[in-house]
Amino acid sequence: MFTLFYISNLITRLFPLWVILFSCLAWWQPQWFVSAKPAIMPLLALIMFAMGLTLKVADFKRVMTQPLVVVIGVVLQFGLMPLLAWLIATLLKLEPMIAVGLILVGACSGGTASNVMTYLAGGNVALSITMTAVSTLLAVFMTPWLSWLYIDTVIDVPIWAMFKSILLLVILPVAAGVLFNRVLSRFIRPILTICPMIAVLAIVFIIAIVVALNHSRMAELSWLIVLAVALHNVSGLALGYWVARLVGYSSVIARTVAIEVGMQNSGLAVALALNFFTPLAALPGAIFSIWHNISGSMFATFWQWRDRSHGHDSRD
Repeated sequence: MFTLFYISNLITRLFPLWVILFSCLAWWQPQWFVSAKPAIMPLLALIMFAMGLTLKVADFKRVMTQPLVVVIGVVLQFGLMPLLAWLIATLLKLEPMIAVGLILVGACSGGTASNVMTYLAGGNVALSITMTAVSTLLAVFMTPWLSWLYIDTVIDVPIWAMFKSILLLVILPVAAGVLFNRVLSRFIRPILTICPMIAVLAIVFIIAIVVALNHSRMAELSWLIVLAVALHNVSGLALGYWVARLVGYSSVIARTVAIEVGMQNSGLAVALALNFFTPLAALPGAIFSIWHNISGSMFATFWQWRDRSHGHDSRD
């Protein structure tokens, strides 16, 4: 058991290394990963189930006693991210369709991957899941309105598809994990030590698949677009963290808000861009889906290192 714990800990600590290595591998040999596309949804569900095993009903009850932080996260999500996208597109003088794509990313809700990164960063997972659910539901109204405000285009958000996605990929697997934790806690306790490793291996494979699937779009890549996407994501992470800290929340809550604000549902942005605009407008979302996983993994690893250096587990 000690050996397994040591291996799990080592794999988790080297999270960004695996992300970069497998991203490069998928870029070099995309055909090795493209056929694994159907595995993305089951892998995400597996990660959410593993996260659920580490949670209790009391964790969600505690979140309900802090509604203000959820409100702050949602306001930053829909107020800050589209505004940042517009400002960056304006400052970098991006061509119109690229600007549209970046703004669409900013107008979307938080992505499912934010829950995984929060878990690996030692954040408040119950809060992250709650914020993702709330922002996803609000996106039904906010994403079309923000698109009209910034792009002057009326778009239709796939309401049922979004609800079905969050139900199948987040709510049900997490609920199952919480139930297992409650009913079989004595038996699953040994498994909890390897849950971070399971999450790391699964998300690394998902990132590799995403890179492979977007290989053809990367042919249109320019460093200016990468810079715009990186600035958008990193600004969201930084401002999300410091706003929460300035309001008076702990580092654990602040890193949760940061990840939730900085990591967007870029898959939805790509789908909307392809449906209402041009393939070029889908490029920022495609790049964002790769970049925010890499930056998120680095953010999570930083907090893992910081918590270990302080000799404690930071989870609330």
